[in-house]
Amino acid sequence: MAVGKRTAAACNGWIVFEDEAGQSLTPPRARSWGRKGITPVVRVRGRGSGRVSIAGLTCYKTGKRSRMFYSIREYRGRKGEPKGIGWRDLRDLLVRAHIQLGGPIVLVWDNLRMHLVEPLREFFSAHADWITVFQLPNYSPDLNPQEGIWSLVKRDIGNLAAANLGQITRAVKHRLKQIQYRPDLVDGCLAGTDLIMDGWPTSRIQVQ
Repeated sequence: MAVGKRTAAACNGWIVFEDEAGQSLTPPRARSWGRKGITPVVRVRGRGSGRVSIAGLTCYKTGKRSRMFYSIREYRGRKGEPKGIGWRDLRDLLVRAHIQLGGPIVLVWDNLRMHLVEPLREFFSAHADWITVFQLPNYSPDLNPQEGIWSLVKRDIGNLAAANLGQITRAVKHRLKQIQYRPDLVDGCLAGTDLIMDGWPTSRIQVQ
């Protein structure tokens, strides 16, 4: 990660972490309030093959407010419908982030097969003036602050007994929009990785 930090500093760019997540109609497990001795039970339909897929970016730069971007896709099992986030969704999300951040990007992500497809390699090569890519070590989700964002989202929808996929999508979007307006939460997700960025106060972090 030291190389990524030096690269970001050299190009006056942002360090951007990417990851994907998904949610079906079955809610994730979460803590809830209940009467003493009585375990709360959330009843769900348990039917349907639909899924909400999400790609997210957590973005950090010394002296700047931390940012978070996301893209959502629904899959309802219809013929010819994409089953989840694809390479084009990732490309478009990165382009949108680059425009809104207003500077170069040092992208840090895992070696998921979709991240290594030829169209993305060609895209990175064609836009090497503003994007540099680094792969995380294998099996290291603890180094990716975007994983912390997913934990915040799933904690919030843990007790949601959704009647349909649209309700899940709305709940996920609502929580992600809340997080976008809370840079302290985005900072906290980086703090959870024990990565540090030079020049940040100790209540924030440093990437070494």
